[in-house]
Amino acid sequence: MTAPFTGAPIATLPQVDDADVRHAFATAREAQRAWAATPVTERAEVLLRLHDLILDRQSEALDLMQVETGKTRLDAYDEIAVTAMTAAYYGRKAARLLAPKRKAGALPVFTKTTEVRHPRGVVAMISPWNYPLALTGMDAIPALVAGNALVQKPDNQTALSALWLHELASEAGLPDGVWQIVLGRGSRVGNALIEEGDYLGFTGSTETGKGLAAKAAALLTGYSMELGGKNPMIVLPDADIDRTAAGAVTACFASAGQLCVSVERIYVHESVREAFTRAFVARTSALRLGSTLDFGADIGSLTSPDQLATITAHVEDAVRKGARVLAGGKPRPDLGPLFYEPTILGDVREGMVAFAEETFGPVVSIYGYTDLDDAVAAANRTRYGLNASVWTRDVRAGEAVAARVHAGTVNVNDGYGAAFGSLDAPMGGMGDSGVGRRNGAEGLLKYTEAQTIATQRVLPLRPGRAIPGRTWAAALTLGLRALKRLPR
Repeated sequence: MTAPFTGAPIATLPQVDDADVRHAFATAREAQRAWAATPVTERAEVLLRLHDLILDRQSEALDLMQVETGKTRLDAYDEIAVTAMTAAYYGRKAARLLAPKRKAGALPVFTKTTEVRHPRGVVAMISPWNYPLALTGMDAIPALVAGNALVQKPDNQTALSALWLHELASEAGLPDGVWQIVLGRGSRVGNALIEEGDYLGFTGSTETGKGLAAKAAALLTGYSMELGGKNPMIVLPDADIDRTAAGAVTACFASAGQLCVSVERIYVHESVREAFTRAFVARTSALRLGSTLDFGADIGSLTSPDQLATITAHVEDAVRKGARVLAGGKPRPDLGPLFYEPTILGDVREGMVAFAEETFGPVVSIYGYTDLDDAVAAANRTRYGLNASVWTRDVRAGEAVAARVHAGTVNVNDGYGAAFGSLDAPMGGMGDSGVGRRNGAEGLLKYTEAQTIATQRVLPLRPGRAIPGRTWAAALTLGLRALKRLPR
């Protein structure tokens, strides 16, 4: 692995093969039995200790993430915050969410019905390079507290952040063997992860996700996936221009745009388009690019040469076909091998790659509209549906627009952080942006199997020989009519 800031080597990582992965699953499966038998309150205490360790030793992870990903220190701190928040949330909520639940029985009083939650077993998790700490923690933490063991394959480029969190989890009391980390190329170890896992969690590209989903489906293995996005932002005519322009900078350029939920399309009402564009361009042009391990820079480096090549190709294709560069538009090798200026494009049209395909970098296109219905239709004209943003002074109107947007999360007067940080609510994608949800109750319960235990008392569900079937059916029909009239 190499440092995005400089291109210099960081570390040499041992790579596993198929047999190594299967051995890791065997070790995890053995450890999982004792971990699942541990009371959930004790498992939750591990998370609460982990929360404190993350905050106490954050400077270590901030350095690691900056060196591995090239992001700014403030962007790296976002990962610290959300990982600690996830540990605290599930540390406090898991016991209640996983507790047996009484349910309405077939016959009131006579049928006692309980829903019980069991861990799935050993979860296979494939984590991305762009948010190596947050997207490890947001998935690993609920999987573990649910009583599962975990075999995780982080991306080689950013594996150190995942290894750091794993080390802290061990210090917090997670038993040996419960969380295994394997390092290797997906082409070499992917089959073992799918075949050995009892559930699959994946964050990455839509195309890779579809391939993994097909393999998992053939084995009837459950899965959840957060995939790509081409996320829209809608600016209503009454929006506060300065606040909206400032929010757009974060929404589009945090982590150099290498964030699944970042905005790549902005639809602005024509009455404020010129004013918004002017303010947005000014704020974007003033951003400080840098590679120091402190809070001095506003935007950092891209993470890989592949991302630089994709971003460059998207911008050059758009310009060649008639798009205008309003800000940025070129790489900055004077700052480092993978720096690219935050870029705003105008006049982007269908037929340009950047119009519909995910760029996954610091590039955004601005479009005008006059009719709100047209803006909503344009925002929804995509195969993706991960995140969206609406800006207005009228919060109620903004929430009404948000409900019309085809996306798993929609933020009003924020780009993505409001939904991303609302850990009590589910987060995930529609369409080609994914399957399943992380966060909230769903983010925990997806790592469990639901079991219904029903006990019938006194009154049987079928008549004895002494009662004619016709008489039983007539009596039960009367009872069913009465049940319908009970208060809801």
